[in-house]
Amino acid sequence: MALYDVTALGEILIDFTCAGHTADGRNLYAENPGGAPANCAAAVTRLGGTAAFIGKTGNDTFGSNLRRALLSLSVETSGLRHTDRDHTPLAFITVNDTGEPSFALYRTPGADTFLSPEDLDKHILMHTQFLHIGSLSLCTESSKQATLAAIDIVQKSGGFISYDLNWRGHLWEKQDEALTTIKSVIARSDIVKISSEERDLLCGTISNDDGSDALLSLGARFVVITLGARGCYYKTRINGILHSGLSSAPQVSVVDATGAGDSFIGALLYRITRRSQPFVFTESELMDDIRFANAAAALCVTKQGAMPALPVREAVEALLKEQQK
Repeated sequence: MALYDVTALGEILIDFTCAGHTADGRNLYAENPGGAPANCAAAVTRLGGTAAFIGKTGNDTFGSNLRRALLSLSVETSGLRHTDRDHTPLAFITVNDTGEPSFALYRTPGADTFLSPEDLDKHILMHTQFLHIGSLSLCTESSKQATLAAIDIVQKSGGFISYDLNWRGHLWEKQDEALTTIKSVIARSDIVKISSEERDLLCGTISNDDGSDALLSLGARFVVITLGARGCYYKTRINGILHSGLSSAPQVSVVDATGAGDSFIGALLYRITRRSQPFVFTESELMDDIRFANAAAALCVTKQGAMPALPVREAVEALLKEQQK
């Protein structure tokens, strides 16, 4: 039996979220833990699952704060390393009137990019059901090799791979090489989560149906395309037969959409790891899993920040019951 439902690998950083203004109109920022893979791990533990995190921060106050934040959420941190080679990455976030965030990322290159295969905690990786990764750890050679090595360990140990594209084009030197790398990892992934914008980037401006077919043809077995307030589109096989459709999200008042996708994928992974065989399910069970993930993401956007806004299971279940009335 796996010790961890999910181990997330990749970037962890400080989100400085705009939290008001001084009397003369200057921005005030609140320090929050963040980074998409770290948010996913925290989403799993908030819901009641088990999760570990593997990554690297600077040997600085921010790195220490991030370790404490993960520990406070019951995320295993023995795989978190620190380095003097660069600082913990920082992101300054402003949110518009509709709750959509914009990011100014300070990561040049950032401590997380120095994660190496030698840094990997093999015990964690050999005892996890899912490894969750994103594309940011593929941008630089050291962290790319660490990510690929982690995939090897998990798959050889009988685990699965969850991949959230999380495209940040400015972090790649060459877009054509980036897309080649990203597609090669899709071929090794069991679950692939992308946004509609990322669907267009990878597959051209085509429909969700055709885009998901393209990703399945690359090797994925379960594709989810997130659509913001509209919910998501999914496609997978059940007993060899393709099943797909749109699943709407609960309508809520959006405060800050930061971390919504991380909350979604964390909740989906939490749900499917409740089964002894994550990819053996009925259509009804699949729909319940996706509705649960949509509800978790909806609750996340009703509060400021990413990790601090991640919901507990009881809140997600209460929202689902309210939707059924």
